Amino acid sequence: MGQRAMQEGEGWRIGWDGEATHYPGLLGGAHWAMELTAPEFQEICRLAQQLAQQMQAMADVLMDEESLTCDAESDLAWVEVNGFPNAFTLRFILQSGRRCEGAWDIAATGPLLRAMDTVFTQPF
Repeated sequence: MGQRAMQEGEGWRIGWDGEATHYPGLLGGAHWAMELTAPEFQEICRLAQQLAQQMQAMADVLMDEESLTCDAESDLAWVEVNGFPNAFTLRFILQSGRRCEGAWDIAATGPLLRAMDTVFTQPF
């Protein structure tokens, strides 16, 4: 729990500070960032990864010009992906307490998801 990690790229940022008492998670975009509780952070990462997998699974059944919107929801967060299986946007809304919202464009989503996978697989 005590580990710290921060990754960022063009239009995205993700971080974890296991020593933070209330908001150990961080998600950010080009012009915004927010700190998240551990359950919020874990849930957004989980739902985003789930939706990315669904988008990839749909690649074989969609025509090249067909786009897709998928969303997933829990008590903590709502997450949506929109676009093509290999290029889509990602957006979320916190559904508890603060009701914050964040989004990433197509260029930022792929690298962010890869970083989420790295951070998400680390023990919390």
